[in-house]
Amino acid sequence: MSVAIIDYGSGNLRSAEKAFERANEEAGLGLAVAVTSAPEDLKDASHIVLPGVGAFADCRRGLEALPGMLVALDEQVIKAAKPFLGICVGMQLMADIGREHVDAPGFGWIAGEVVALTPSDKTLKIPHMGWNNLNFSGLPHPLLEGLDEGRHAYFVHSYGFRAKDPNNVLATVDYGGATTAIIGRDNMVGTQFHPEKSQAVGLRLITNFLKWKP
Repeated sequence: MSVAIIDYGSGNLRSAEKAFERANEEAGLGLAVAVTSAPEDLKDASHIVLPGVGAFADCRRGLEALPGMLVALDEQVIKAAKPFLGICVGMQLMADIGREHVDAPGFGWIAGEVVALTPSDKTLKIPHMGWNNLNFSGLPHPLLEGLDEGRHAYFVHSYGFRAKDPNNVLATVDYGGATTAIIGRDNMVGTQFHPEKSQAVGLRLITNFLKWKP
């Protein structure tokens, strides 16, 4: 059993790797955690994690630059139904389309689009950066076990996931209006915030993901 954290040049993944290693060790799960850019490693993994930092289209191009990676993701996440966690832009890539600077196709796994944040309070700065509290939708999900309403997580983003089906939204964050903070469907979940930077909340969420058997 192993966790594959996909490296496609989207940023430094060491903090994510360390967070998953810590959650695995403290929970005594006995999983191997590996950062990889090799599509074949997804076949051997029990859990798949897709981080993402930067612009939507750039992240999409980074994945396309790894021969076979998009096909491997489809085979292992959609067809084999392995637990998948997208982080920040990794979550946004599950949408149908991203509209950051240019329109770029997403995976089409969860219906919706990624659009610019437009806070109703014009004094709020973009990007939305820093700690903000989570507002749960009330839909039960194993990823949220042990997490209390209003707990804070760490965000850095200028665009948000606008889901077509509200039943796919597990939590929102208020930044001059509600935007998606956690999304999920079937064996797939995603967080707009960075769990690896969200201290106790992030560690609990990662642990829940590693224990998850959808």
